[in-house]
Amino acid sequence: MIERIIFKDVFKNIGSNKVLLIFGPRRVGKTVFLNQIIEKFEGKSLLLNGEDLDDIDRLSSMRKSHYDTWVTGIDLLLIDEAQNIEKIGSILKLLIDSYSHLTIITTGSSAFRLEQNSGEPLVGRQKKYFLFPFSEIELRNHFGNVITEKMLPARLLYGTYPELLSLETAEEKIEYLDEIIHSYLLKDILVYQNIKHHAKILKLLQLISYQIGQEVSLNELSNKLQIDRNTVEKYLDLLSKVFVIFRIGAFSKNKRKEITKSDKWYFVDTGLRNALINNFKPISNNDDTGHLWENYYISERRKNIIYKKLRTQIFFWRTYDKQEVDLIETNGNSINAYEIKYNPNRKVRLPKGFINKYPDANFDVINPQNYIKFLENR
Repeated sequence: MIERIIFKDVFKNIGSNKVLLIFGPRRVGKTVFLNQIIEKFEGKSLLLNGEDLDDIDRLSSMRKSHYDTWVTGIDLLLIDEAQNIEKIGSILKLLIDSYSHLTIITTGSSAFRLEQNSGEPLVGRQKKYFLFPFSEIELRNHFGNVITEKMLPARLLYGTYPELLSLETAEEKIEYLDEIIHSYLLKDILVYQNIKHHAKILKLLQLISYQIGQEVSLNELSNKLQIDRNTVEKYLDLLSKVFVIFRIGAFSKNKRKEITKSDKWYFVDTGLRNALINNFKPISNNDDTGHLWENYYISERRKNIIYKKLRTQIFFWRTYDKQEVDLIETNGNSINAYEIKYNPNRKVRLPKGFINKYPDANFDVINPQNYIKFLENR
């Protein structure tokens, strides 16, 4: 079993009389993660499902006298897909306030739903975690460097959703990714936000798929989708909160010459991106390889920053005369600039405009031969 990076930190917080919130996309192994916790935990635990009506009824009474009949004696309560339960925040607060011995772990595939329902009541009583498709580092820890490096082209094409490891053929993997998109991925948005335009959401994702590594124009997306700009912004925000895509903003300390208001959007998982546009050409013969590599690396770096709770922030840099840098990382006063290229022999230099503005910045070119040391940077 592949151990997730957050496992040790989550486990050591059992006994803290807090609510441990675990956010992440559907099908990334949150239920498996909870079962791993239960297997290792030596106290008494109970796992409930936020999609089971009996479990919802059990939790929703909001009466301590009712909770006493089944919570007493339980040290660890686990609630899977907790975003489905109305007033979950108030429920969790009542439980954690009433039973000093209790720790609660919840999972949710919808950040906007779970945070909306649990945020304010749990101020000071919660700890947040995120769980994504397998990270490069998790795979290396399990399989070793040689096998993990050998499988890089497959990860660029199919991504790292856990169940893919048990599928052997390309057809099976593509079918699985299609199922995630149509059966799971959009479920939270369409159900909880009462959005009727299923086709518009998919079309928006397809448009973003073709713009990896490029600045995204909301006005252009609005025109192509025939919906207003505010709706485009709303859809992008929702897609980020169900962990399909994420945003990188522009870096600037000179607003007159550097772009500051543009964004780039990347996919949390490259396999989903490829499934959306049905592009599974071999990496050696794929016009998208450079963009896929950029998306893959930035997503992996972001996972590591989030998992390790680093204070590093990530941006891109561009001027109005189109000088640009793929990735900027800042941590305190330090600035690190990176170009991300799949071809290790490609020569790249920093734009003069960037050197002049940030002469103390560090610079490196990231490629498949050296990327792991940058992934693990503090």
